[in-house]
Amino acid sequence: MFDEMITLKKLEVFLTFMKVGTLSEAAEKLQLSSVSVHRAIHSLEEGLKCPLFRQEGRLLMPLPSARVLEERVTQVLNDLQDGITSTREVAGIYSNQFKLGALYSLTISTLPQLIAGLKRRKSDLNIELSLGSNASLLGKLRSFELDVILISAEKTIDDLEYTHLPLFEDELMLAVSCDSPLANKSQIRLEDFQHENFVTLSDGFATSADTKKVFQQAGIQPNIAMELGDIFSLMSMVSGGVGYAILPRRVEHVFDNKIKLLSMENMADMKQQVVMVCLASRERDPRILNCIVECRNYAREYKARM
Repeated sequence: MFDEMITLKKLEVFLTFMKVGTLSEAAEKLQLSSVSVHRAIHSLEEGLKCPLFRQEGRLLMPLPSARVLEERVTQVLNDLQDGITSTREVAGIYSNQFKLGALYSLTISTLPQLIAGLKRRKSDLNIELSLGSNASLLGKLRSFELDVILISAEKTIDDLEYTHLPLFEDELMLAVSCDSPLANKSQIRLEDFQHENFVTLSDGFATSADTKKVFQQAGIQPNIAMELGDIFSLMSMVSGGVGYAILPRRVEHVFDNKIKLLSMENMADMKQQVVMVCLASRERDPRILNCIVECRNYAREYKARM
């Protein structure tokens, strides 16, 4: 066991003194008094139970024991620093690895712009992208599997555990096949679709929850023909005539000539708010701070376009 008198601080003082050679220079470098430096070195000798220096006038001259200790302590402290760095990197903190999670629908335009901005800020940043539902992304954020997520706003992000930044609001619309007689319309009443078939995303997805809210506001109980695990498969089912769907406007041009999005009467307040979310305890991480800046830029540019 180490003597309690041997501490990392005293070893730091010792190494600094060995490097500069005088008490005054070591004190200046460490922002301590010369007395404090001398006391730390003497205390270290007591803890080691052996001398490290001999006194020559006002100077301390290193003994062979001091040279051995300098070499070994330098190695140990370097190993310790490597261990700390490796631990942080495994935890995803202060490394070049950046784990970003997002909704599938944000790959259309939002994600490419944000990722390009992040790479401009830090070209060596290795961005790992995960796509999923609101529920799965929040779960991965809580378990430190992701650094930042882009999701639809939920009550859960009001918790003090999270820091969130609004990006934009998106109108919810009715998606129909371009082969549908409805494709020539610009607006519909959802109440007229009481007995029609709908396709939707599985539980846990933001658009699935929003679809239920839209139906509730319209006062109808829809016929759900199919539930799917991603928004692109959902749009394929709509284009194939399997059923209608409630979708955010941002996917409007993904399936050009295959689906059309129609505004819904009395649904102006039914919008999807997309936000950036990170753990409040990690918002000072430089990589996350860069992402926050890029998200603010995106939100400002999006608002200017509207």
